[in-house]
Amino acid sequence: MDKPQGWTSHDVVGRLRKLAGTRKVGHAGTLDPMATGVLVVGINKATRLLTYIVGTSKTYEATIRLGQSTVTDDAEGEITAETIAAAVTDEEIMAAVADLTGDIMQVPSSVSAIKVNGERSYAKVRAGGEVNLPARPVTVSRFEVHAIRREAGGKLRDVDVTVDCSSGTYIRALARDLGAALGVGGHLTALRRTCVGPYSLAQAATLEQLANDLQLLELDDAARALFPVRELSAEEALDLSHGRRIPPTDIAGTDARTPVAAFAPSGTLVGLLENRGQAGAEFPAAYAKALLVFAPGSEAA
Repeated sequence: MDKPQGWTSHDVVGRLRKLAGTRKVGHAGTLDPMATGVLVVGINKATRLLTYIVGTSKTYEATIRLGQSTVTDDAEGEITAETIAAAVTDEEIMAAVADLTGDIMQVPSSVSAIKVNGERSYAKVRAGGEVNLPARPVTVSRFEVHAIRREAGGKLRDVDVTVDCSSGTYIRALARDLGAALGVGGHLTALRRTCVGPYSLAQAATLEQLANDLQLLELDDAARALFPVRELSAEEALDLSHGRRIPPTDIAGTDARTPVAAFAPSGTLVGLLENRGQAGAEFPAAYAKALLVFAPGSEAA
C-alpha cells in the first residue's frame, strides 16, 4: 500500500485489520510517520512471507537539508545545531555523496526501532536518554542527486536525491552523515519509499482506495514476483506438502541459500524451498527442503 504521511506502520496494520476482518496482519519494513510510500502488508497466511520481504533492497526519494541538525535526523525532531551552508558548493556536495555510495559502514539513527537491552532505541532517546549504536555494513547502490537548491535566504541548501539501498540502510543517517561530511550538519525533510524489492508504487493503493475496494495481490502472484520460481511435478508437490525432501533446485543465478518459490502444476504456491547439503543415499549430493509450506492440508492452509 501507499502509506500516508503522519501514520505509523502500526497504525496502518490496525486499519487493515478492520478492513480485512482479521487480526493476522503484518508489515514488511517500518516506515517512519513522516515518510510516505510503499509499505508491503501481509494478510493471514501471507504474513509468513514478510520475513523474506524485509530483507529485500529498497528505493527512496528524499530531500536532505544541509545547515541544520536535529535530534531525530529528520524534520520531526528538534533542531540541535544550525550552520550557514551558503559556502558549500555543488561540487563538494557531489563528492560527499559519492563517498557515501557503495559498501559503507553506517551508524543507524539513534531514533530507530533497533532494540538496546530490550528497549527500542527511539524510546530511550525520546525519554531523554543517550544511545550509542554500533556501525554496521550497508550497501548504497545508487545515491543520485537530482537538484540542489538554496533555502532560507541562501543559508541552507536542500538536496533532492534518489537512493537504492540494501535492507537496514537508514536514509536519515545518510542525511546526517552527508551534513557531517560537509561540516554543516544535515537532516531529512521529505522521504518517500518507491520500491520494496519487486513491489512499487505502481501496485500500491491508498487507505481510501482499500476502504472502498480491498483488492489484494494474491499469494501466488506475490511469490512469483519476489522469488525465483520452480515448477514442480505433481509427485514433487505432494512430497513437499508432506514435508518430504525433493531433488535440489538448479536455477542459474541462485545459490544454496536462495529461497525459491515452488508451484504445483495447477499454478498454486506449495512453499518456499532451500537447497541443503549431504542428504544420504537417495540424494547423495544435495536436496531441496521446504522453508515454508502453503499446500492444502498444511498448517498454513
